[in-house]
Parts: sequence; C-alpha cells; structure tokens
Amino acid sequence: MRTSPPRLRRTENFLTAVHHGKKEEKVAVERRRLHVLKALKKLHIEADKAPVVAVLGSGGGLRAHIACLGVLSEMKEQGLLDAVTYLAGVSGSTWAVSSLYTSDGDMEAVEADLRHQFSRQEWDLAKSLQKTIQAARSENYSLTDFWAYLVISKQTRELPESHLSNMKKPVEEGTLPYPIFAAIDNDLQPSWQEAKAQETWFEFTPHHAGFPALGAYVSTTHFGSKFKKGRLVRTHPERDLSFLRGLWGSALGNAEVNRNYIFDQLRNLLTLRDLWRRTVAGVKNVGRLIFAPLLRLQQSLRRERPALEDEGGEPNYNWLTEMLENWTRTSLEKQKQPDEDPESKGSVSDFLDFVRKTGICASKWEWGTTHNFLYKHGGIRDKTMSSRKHLHLVDAGLAINTPFPLVLPPTREVDLILSFDFSAGDPFETIRATTDYCRRHKIPFPHVEEAKLDLWSKAPASCYILKEETGPVVMHFPLFNTDACGDNIEAWSDTYDTFKLADTYTLDVVMPLLALAKMNVRENKKNILREMRHAAMLYYPKRYTQSCSLV
Repeated sequence: MRTSPPRLRRTENFLTAVHHGKKEEKVAVERRRLHVLKALKKLHIEADKAPVVAVLGSGGGLRAHIACLGVLSEMKEQGLLDAVTYLAGVSGSTWAVSSLYTSDGDMEAVEADLRHQFSRQEWDLAKSLQKTIQAARSENYSLTDFWAYLVISKQTRELPESHLSNMKKPVEEGTLPYPIFAAIDNDLQPSWQEAKAQETWFEFTPHHAGFPALGAYVSTTHFGSKFKKGRLVRTHPERDLSFLRGLWGSALGNAEVNRNYIFDQLRNLLTLRDLWRRTVAGVKNVGRLIFAPLLRLQQSLRRERPALEDEGGEPNYNWLTEMLENWTRTSLEKQKQPDEDPESKGSVSDFLDFVRKTGICASKWEWGTTHNFLYKHGGIRDKTMSSRKHLHLVDAGLAINTPFPLVLPPTREVDLILSFDFSAGDPFETIRATTDYCRRHKIPFPHVEEAKLDLWSKAPASCYILKEETGPVVMHFPLFNTDACGDNIEAWSDTYDTFKLADTYTLDVVMPLLALAKMNVRENKKNILREMRHAAMLYYPKRYTQSCSLV
C-alpha cells in the first residue's frame, strides 16, 4: 500500500511556503466536473458523477507544439475536450497547452494565429533581445532566459507576456480543463538515473508550483521569490509565460547541439549592427563603443571555440568566460564617453553584462536557476531539498517525455488517460519509461510485455488501449502511424525532426502536420467515446447500469 507524502508543518507567516491539499485545484476540478457532465450528456454518455479524464501531450519541440494544437483543436471540434478534466504537457506540448488558455479556449483563433505566424518569415528579434537583456539584470539569470527569449520565441514566433496565474479565471469557472505543466529538478538527475526518484518531478499550475512527491508547493505568483525557513524574504515579479515556455521546453536536442546552437546564436547576434542601434537607442558613437569590440569577439569565437576541448573530449568554455570578462572590463574602462548621458551608458553596460553573463552560464551549463522556496524549511527532512539556495529546473523530457507521473497520484483520481505521443523515434518509449517508474514505486499502470512493444513500434497503429485491473485506462496515440502515414512514417519523421528550426517551417510544412494530428483524433473518436463510456460506468446510476448491460 502506498504511503502518503510527508506532512510538512506550516509557518506562522501570512504566506506559507509549503502547503497541502491544493484547495484551489480541488475546487476548480469539482466545478469542472459539472461542465464535464454536461459535455458527456451531449455525447450521449450518462453518469451521476463525471469520470476524470486526463489528456497528455509529449515533448517534441515545434513538432509537438503544432501537433498538440491539432489534437486540442479537433478534440474541441468533436466535443471531446469539454469532457476532459486535466490537460498536462511536457516540453513542446506545453507551448500548445498554454496557447489554449491565452486565447480563452478559442482554438479557431489559435489556428488563425498559427497560420499568420508561419505565413511570414518575421520575428521581432529586437524585442526578444530587449527581454533577454532585461532578464540578465536578475541575479538568477541562466541559459533558460536566453533560450526562452531568443530561441523558443523564434521557434513559435510568439513572445507571450501574460502569466500562468492569468489562467485562473477560466479554470476556476470550470470552463477549461485544469492545466499541469511539467519540469524536473536537474540537481536530482543522479537520483533519477539511479532510482527514478519521485522527488525529481516538479509541476506548475495556475495556482501552485512545486514538488508533488513532497506535497510541497508555493503559490504560482511567488514562484521565483526568495524564501528562508518558510518565510517570504523578498518578492520577485511573477515570470511571464515566455520564460516558463523556455523552462518547460529546454531539451529540444542533446546537450552538445544546444550548446553549439547557443554559441552560434550569440555570435550571430553580435554582428547585427542595425539591431544594436535600436537596442541601445540614444547612445552616441555606437560603432566605437560596441561594434569594434563585437567584431573582435566574433573573430575570437570563430577562431578558438572549435579547437578547445578538455581532457575528456568535452568542449571547455572557460576561455570564453575569461575573454568576456576581460572584454567587458576593458570596454567599459578604456572607452572614453565624454558626451554620453548616464542613461545611455547604462544601456551599453546592460548589453555588455548580458553577453558576459550568457558566456559564464554557457561555460557552467547553467539552466533554470530559481530561488528554492524550501531553503532551510524546518518541515523538510531531506536536507537535499532544504539545504540548496537555488533550484535548477529543466525540461521534464530529460526524465520521461510525457507527464504521466503528474496525473498518476491517487489524489487526482484519474480514470482515463489519453496519451498523445509526439516523440521522435520509438513512440512507445514513454510507455516503457513510465512502466519502469510505476513498477519501482508500486503505482498502478498497465503492463505491456516488451516483445509486444517492440512489435508495435515497428509499424505503430494510431491507437492502443492499455488496461489493468486497477489504475487508469491508458489510450496511447502515436503521431506518425501506419493508419495515417502508410509506409511513409520515416519520411514524416525526417520532415519534422525535433531540432528542425523555425526558419524551415513554412505554412506548407505546418498545415499537413496540423491536419495529421487532427485526423488521428477524428478517426479514433469512437474509440475515445467507448472508453469514456466505460469510465463513466463507475458513476452510472443503477437503473442505467441495468439497461446498459442489455446492449
């Protein structure tokens, strides 16, 4: 029998760093169930109480983002999304899920925006850069900020400035499913690799952010603020969705691909003369102050980066840190600026500080830095969790590329899971990984023999229904499957590679993927309705159970 998470004591402060129960979520879910009952009735499914259906979207970069939008759009069109209680995502799917809420559930508007964004090769680099420079002023600046504002914003052609807490209204009214966005604690990766530690997983919702395995959460509006011993020490503004999308989707490729991409982006940024004139508008003698040092930096990057490796064959970026520090110092100290006003000088200083900090973070490979709200909290027995001043949160796809661990806890009472897999490679790797995770922690989850999974992966169909005597039923939907793609699965996969850059995504590339994802839902509507009906049987009134058994 599974044990409950440890109860953590409250502080006397008006704001409790660690709390239990997630009352706001419970109230929102109960209200959502009323809407689900009405939706089920429209689908000719009767129940006294709504079953809990969760839709999961896997990671997969821009491919996952577009495909997940297609899934959500078609589920909305077919009346299925209104019967869903939880909506959870990893990596690229979180971008799509967040779009549902920023548009107040209007998927037609989301699709229109998508078509508009990819019908043109436009991206507001100046605005993205300004956001990054602004973020670099923070003591917790990391590569996640660079990735969010200068990579993900370019991938999605979006730079949302709204906040996760803005999603509360439709969620609390029950008009949209309750969203869960997945991340993991990168500092706990060794524990994950060794024992698939549950504490590794971190979740974000409109109401809270924290560790489900510990029952330890902080209000979403105070995520990133500084706490000590359970008390709020310093309030920081809530991070915007652009930053969170970068945090949730920071594993588009392997570490070396990401590392090279970041350095290439940084080097390319340093050559955009017109951009810098806009970014540091009002600064006189911009060429003398900035462009000459940038040219030297660019030449150094091109000359030195490929050649330097440490003894283990890994790139060594200490040279970059030293170079940036020296360059920044000499640029500020030796350049004479008699005709500059303080505000202009600050603009240059901020820019130089951004470059320096990015180089340092890249040399350390530092991602997702945020204040640890559990720091020195007396209710935490595990000193690994309470001794760290900072957390480093990253893409949950580095653990399991779909958020099964966040919807499987018994407190969420999920009856049916619709798992849409947009992963590269084996579409059943998420099932294998989740099976292992659940076996280790004695969590009910359908078991499938490895031989059968191997067979399925060679020519995947569009839908698999996995069941056990206990636990939720799982419907698993591979994106690229023989029903939709025939014998061309490999060609589809190559066309939509995970690290395929947004520049190559034209409307002619986007729309077929969107249509494919929609078709997978539409062609499996009967299967989904059947399993929803089976889940609802748990809540049937007796008279309806008897009549149904005669069918």
